[in-house]
Amino acid sequence: MSETTTSAGHENLQRGLTNRHLQLIAIGGAIGTGLFLGSGKVISLTGPSVLFIYAVIGCMMFFLMRALGELLLSNLNYKTFGDIAKDLIGPWAGYFVSWTYWITWVVICVADIIAITSYVAYINADIPNWVPALVTAIVLTILNLQPVRFFGEFEFWFSIIKIVAILALIVTGVILLVTGFQNPDTGTSSSLAHLWDHGGMFPFGASGFLLGFQLGIFSFIGVELVGTAAAETKDPHRNLPRAINSIVVRVLIFYIGALTVIMAITPWDKLDPEKSPFVTTFAYAGFGAAAFAINLVVLTSAASSANSGFYSGTRMMHALAHDGHAPAPSRSPTAAASPAAPCSSRPSSSSRPCRSCCSATASSRRSRSSPRSRRRSSSSSGA
Repeated sequence: MSETTTSAGHENLQRGLTNRHLQLIAIGGAIGTGLFLGSGKVISLTGPSVLFIYAVIGCMMFFLMRALGELLLSNLNYKTFGDIAKDLIGPWAGYFVSWTYWITWVVICVADIIAITSYVAYINADIPNWVPALVTAIVLTILNLQPVRFFGEFEFWFSIIKIVAILALIVTGVILLVTGFQNPDTGTSSSLAHLWDHGGMFPFGASGFLLGFQLGIFSFIGVELVGTAAAETKDPHRNLPRAINSIVVRVLIFYIGALTVIMAITPWDKLDPEKSPFVTTFAYAGFGAAAFAINLVVLTSAASSANSGFYSGTRMMHALAHDGHAPAPSRSPTAAASPAAPCSSRPSSSSRPCRSCCSATASSRRSRSSPRSRRRSSSSSGA
């Protein structure tokens, strides 16, 4: 295999994502569907210690993303996590990481599409389940065949919807808290003392605290998407650190802030784990369409998750195909063209070609020049 052929199979992805795209993709990844629907279940199993659980998980995500950001910025030719593992650990690690990540997102995408069908059924039960599933799959396919900026725009507005819903909840809760709202279901007045008056901050002890991590971490699935999107972001040296460094602030505002308000209005042991605390809180404020509105928010959240999984999965499959570990058609870009040019054709002072890009060429050179290969050739010519 010639060096030209080898390098030609490793195209650069078009950098069509801007700073606002990357910022909102990071926020969307940090705010999952679990916050809107599953937070009531987590609170019922852990009590107020859920605040510490999300704080710990948020710090873990911050350090994880800091490390990932350092690796990505050390070599702008890294396009996926598989490239990093392959270059720094070995080809086997890249193969394992890439396929594992791809399979994970395939499962999550299917789960999100199933969830979308249930949310649509809540709006209109007469619609057959296969209709929203088919429509979602077609829309996601068409969307991901477009230039990456379309993906960025959709994720931008999906994230805006989630942010508005959470901020609206926090503002509503603060107003109820300041005005001394009397809860009609529990007969209690809104107070921050509810956080420690009902069994303390750790009512279930260490076991309940540790159990909450299994449920809470599900809400953060997708935060690593910033790493994949960085390969298609303009000026990653400036935009990627800004997106990663704000993760802790987002967790404090969106998770801890929202859950604190919820438990201050309704004591944690009075919350119904089968209902969304977002719906309950908005209903207390007199918002009659709360269930319908939150259902729409969760619907867009599931669509955002499926869209992100589709995007990340196709990029991972594209990289696997270039390494010869996936079907060959997966390496061909569309006319809208994410891949653009060989990684070695755009040298810069801030990046170097990754070892994996030239591994095949280097191997072929070593095999041609090694003493063992020369002995084989001389013996075959003597024969």
